[in-house]
Amino acid sequence: MPKIMGSSLAEHRQRTRTALFEALSQLMAERGFEKITLSDVASRAGVGRTAVYNHFADKEDLLLAFMEHESARYAEELARALAGTRDPIDRLRVYVRQQALIKRHYHFPASGPLANAVSRDTAGSLRAHSALMAQMLSSILTEAMDEGRIPQQDPALVIPLIHATVLGGRPTPSEPEARKAYLESLDVFVLRAVGAAQPEHAVPPIPRPHAAEPVEGPDDASPATDRQGAPRRAG
Repeated sequence: MPKIMGSSLAEHRQRTRTALFEALSQLMAERGFEKITLSDVASRAGVGRTAVYNHFADKEDLLLAFMEHESARYAEELARALAGTRDPIDRLRVYVRQQALIKRHYHFPASGPLANAVSRDTAGSLRAHSALMAQMLSSILTEAMDEGRIPQQDPALVIPLIHATVLGGRPTPSEPEARKAYLESLDVFVLRAVGAAQPEHAVPPIPRPHAAEPVEGPDDASPATDRQGAPRRAG
């Protein structure tokens, strides 16, 4: 008889799904999706292969459920980080910083190798999940334009460029000083790119972005800068 995870069947099903999602996440960090089998996922999750089919019809069905789960968690963390900030430029700065800090814990492959490794319908669904982040950023940029804080521009053209800058390329450093320098440079670069004046105050503090990330404190905040993005001298 299969081992029951939890005190009830509903809890068992939820724990099994969570274990499968975590296993898929780990495997996707190690190798391409096309090289992962359901047997690999089951083995990593510590469940029988038949247990996978009790939840998902095939590998792409598992992937879509995983992406929906990831999108919901990701959006929740972003919304929590933005909740205490009203200024649109500060909201943009918080959005960029939060994306940079938690990107390595989530998978949003709307394009690239993973999207090319699945069916057209599945690739379209992946893009739909990723669009949630674009909607949040579009709202921030639109508000900034409405208030005259940045020049008028097409969010549909700007958003992919911001996401490519923040989510692409090198991972966010884990060493504190390197991470601080990277986040400061990212803040200056994105604000310059959209035509925003660099505020003289630091990026507003945000809640712990992920259980695996350090708590952001005063030492992690960007220094005050002048409008050209250079550090502003005290006195």
